[in-house]
Order: sequence, then structure tokens, then C-alpha cells
Amino acid sequence: MTSTPEATTSAPFSTIGIRTGALVFCGDEVALIRRDRADSTHYVPPGGNVEHGEDLAAALARELAEELDLDIDQAEGGDLLWVVDQRVTRPGPTPPPRKLHLIYRLHITPGVRATLAEVELDELPDGSHEVGVIEWIDYREAAELPIFPPVGPALAALPDPRAAVTDAALEAVTDDNYTWV
Repeated sequence: MTSTPEATTSAPFSTIGIRTGALVFCGDEVALIRRDRADSTHYVPPGGNVEHGEDLAAALARELAEELDLDIDQAEGGDLLWVVDQRVTRPGPTPPPRKLHLIYRLHITPGVRATLAEVELDELPDGSHEVGVIEWIDYREAAELPIFPPVGPALAALPDPRAAVTDAALEAVTDDNYTWV
């Protein structure tokens, strides 16, 4: 079947984006970015979209440098922890993309943590910025937080921050089990 660019851009979930993110641990605490909006608050793991043709490791390093001021060479680990398939309708005029969230795990020392950013500026389409506050939260409390992608219950269920994970695929996020906030 041949498709035109118009058909591809108009159908929901007809494109797939990739987002790399990391759960950066310092002991039992994990860095999450809190985003406060007029009608909601939610948390996200530091990370962002992979640019077309960009290497996944390079994208993760770039995003962690941008959001946390973290030089990834100062961290240990880097294993892929979870993959989340996102197919959620969201507000706005642009048809929603399908997005794969690749969530990695890193560990840092308290000395490295002391050098990291405390806020993150996320550029909005109009050129303004949304301020995100970097919070260090005991990972066992993550199940109760509004985290996107919704990795909180899996994170809180880890026996310890270095525990092995046997299945990297978490439940897909769809309109049936998630409402965009």
C-alpha cells in the first residue's frame, strides 16, 4: 500500500517516536522531574526524544546533560530497564504519535549528585519554557506518584535499586488504561 505524507500525518499512531529516559539513582533515591501545571502535577524520568538518525546512547547522554547537567561518564550502569509502548490520545491539533519509551538505569555517587541541576527548563513550541523541579524521591514511594510513562508501580516493586529485571516490557499505555493529564 502506498501512502501519501498527508495520510501518514493525519492518522493517529501512524508514526513512532522514541524517547530515552533514565532512572538515575543515588542510593535509594531516584531523580524525577516534577512538572506543575494549572490543573495537574506529574513526574517524568529525565530524558527526551531521540532525534532522527541519532544513536540511542548519544541521545540519552545529551538529554541527561541538558536536563540534569549530568555527564553520563560519571554514572555507572546504563542497562535498559524497561520499554513502554505509548498509544495515548492527547489534547491538541496534532494527531498523537506512537512512542516507545526506553527507560535506562544509572547510579551516581552523592558527590556527583551535589553537582547536578535542581531545575530543568523544557522549551515549549512558542519558545517559552516550562520549569521542571528535579526531586530526589525514595524509589519505594514511586507507586503513589503520577509518573509518565507510568513506571511507578514497577519501580516501587524493585527489591533494591540494583535488582535484576527479567522482563523489560511494561504494560502498554493506551486510552483504555490512561487519561492524558
